[in-house]
Amino acid sequence: MAVHVAASRNGTAASFAARPQPLDVVEYGWRRNIITLGIVIATLLEIIDVTIVNVALPNIEGNFGASVDQAAWIGTGYIIANVVVIPITPWLQKRFGRRQYYAASIALFILASIMCGISGSLEQLVFWRIVQGVGGGGLVSTSQAILRETYPRAQQGKAAGIFAMGVIVGPTVGPTLGGWITDQFSWRYAFFVNVPLGIIAFLIVVFLLRNPEKPQKLSLDWVGLALLAMGIGCLQYVLDQGQQKDWFDDPSIVICSFVAIIGLITFITYEWRQKQPIVQLHVLRYPSVAAGSLLGMILGISLYGSVLILPQYVQSSLGFTATLSGELLVFRAAAVMIFTPISAILLSKGLVDTRWQVAIGFTLLGISNFMLAGVTTTDSGFWTFFWPLAVSGVGLAQIFVPLTVMVVGSVQPRDIPAAAAFFNLARQMGGSLAIAVLVTILSRSNAIHHTELASSITMHSPAVSIYTQRNGGDGSQKITQQLNTYVTQQAAVLAYADTARVVALSSLLLAPLAFILKRPKSAAMIAAE
Repeated sequence: MAVHVAASRNGTAASFAARPQPLDVVEYGWRRNIITLGIVIATLLEIIDVTIVNVALPNIEGNFGASVDQAAWIGTGYIIANVVVIPITPWLQKRFGRRQYYAASIALFILASIMCGISGSLEQLVFWRIVQGVGGGGLVSTSQAILRETYPRAQQGKAAGIFAMGVIVGPTVGPTLGGWITDQFSWRYAFFVNVPLGIIAFLIVVFLLRNPEKPQKLSLDWVGLALLAMGIGCLQYVLDQGQQKDWFDDPSIVICSFVAIIGLITFITYEWRQKQPIVQLHVLRYPSVAAGSLLGMILGISLYGSVLILPQYVQSSLGFTATLSGELLVFRAAAVMIFTPISAILLSKGLVDTRWQVAIGFTLLGISNFMLAGVTTTDSGFWTFFWPLAVSGVGLAQIFVPLTVMVVGSVQPRDIPAAAAFFNLARQMGGSLAIAVLVTILSRSNAIHHTELASSITMHSPAVSIYTQRNGGDGSQKITQQLNTYVTQQAAVLAYADTARVVALSSLLLAPLAFILKRPKSAAMIAAE
């Protein structure tokens, strides 16, 4: 047994514990390639499943005779289970072994996917979506830790680039794939598609993946687990259901907000004093983990926010089909796939300061969203969105790889799983926050713009008089209805533009946080050590 001291780069002691030395699990050749394939498949399954079902919700509602609020639990249940499990994945990896836990998560995900596909009622579907969320919560942050330890230090940029492809492209592919499957087959196949790919990933993990350390006999912190589930579960419920229930006018939102605040404060206070906490909060003492998690939240806002808002705008205001709106997001995905390898090369060779990469990436996100707001009109065409989305993709490619490497590279090896868990939890919560905030802004901004536009239109104004004369009317009810329709359409478009500006400002304002991060060593520096 050896005493391991987890300390930040500036010398601040993070934790002291007697732990076994980790094993070297770096892989090479065909073995590493196949393991990477399995990890990428598992990551994509979880990321895509967050959004793939959203497109199929109207069909599911009709199939089960459910209301919109009832069907919303198909997504809410999954995400709540997801965000509760993500922080405790490091503990589960240590307790049961990383390979065993990761394989079990994939198996649970496959089983739940099958049961979701054959569900005969909405209640069954929601239950199995929660189970699926439990399995999915163990995949993303574990995948990131596995890839980091599977590749040598000199190739961490490559490992982060591979992981970035799944995390960034996944939310784009989800709605497109979900729409196509639902249109061509049935919403049930949106779940069945997980099964063959999941089996491939499961077999690869079971037969090839090695554990970095043996399973440890750890006592379960039941109190910490209960407080975490209560606090973060209620917070996720508030974020997901707040706008639908008109926020604090609904008793359930008030109660859950109170429980979330009390639960999370109690959880943090309690866990900080435990010798074997279920969540390793001490990693937040690393400046790079704390700042990186905050930036990861903003990344989640931009990543998931645009996936939510843009399809709504182009379908409701421009008349795009679900398939066409999904194809629109390919502009961003293509830019990500082209520029992510370039970002990884720049990081690996140390050609640029990675902090500048992240700051420039967030700046590009801000610029792209301002561009998007500028082309948000009532008659924009398909190709009008090419440059805003392409610039967004370039920005995302400059952010994710260096940000990931700086966050997990700033900690001691044994703290990598905990750092990865916090980073991915922040990104997921950022997506939930984006949905809550942007939908609220969209609703209230729409009402404000409608009132302002309507108040400026009178039958005596020159523009209205000209419109009335051209349409052969004199202020009849038909003319009034037409004017109200135009006002409603314009107010909606202005509200969509407002949401893009909010994302733009948040990206630009937090870009300087990148310089709090610790610049990782380049491959050349590592080789010289």
